[in-house]
Amino acid sequence: MLGSLTSTTRLAARSFSSSALRAGVKVESLSPGDGKTFPKVGDTVTMHYKGTLMNGQKFDASYDRGTPFQTKIGVGMVIKGWDEGVPKISLGEKAKLTCTPDYAYGNRAVGGVIPANSTLIFEVELLAINK
Repeated sequence: MLGSLTSTTRLAARSFSSSALRAGVKVESLSPGDGKTFPKVGDTVTMHYKGTLMNGQKFDASYDRGTPFQTKIGVGMVIKGWDEGVPKISLGEKAKLTCTPDYAYGNRAVGGVIPANSTLIFEVELLAINK
């Protein structure tokens, strides 16, 4: 069927099929964890992360500070994309979280490095879970 379409129509079809992520967070495993130990709402997680914009520009990384990040998960202390995405990652897993603006900072610019309405990409590594 694509053979009968004009080049402009084929380009439009290809663009549509690779359209932007629907609202929410997409979790992609980069390296498996134990597959059985997952954080629950209210647990304190210890993670390393790197955050980038869609163009690949890094805006933050715990690796650069040499200290993992700790937070309670699922209780609104971090962006919604982390609150919903991190519980899907098992202990020891490395994953990529792609957070649409409504699951990141929405229409707010942050720290002069994250523009308003940005989709954010985080590579995270779940190091520990404390109840």
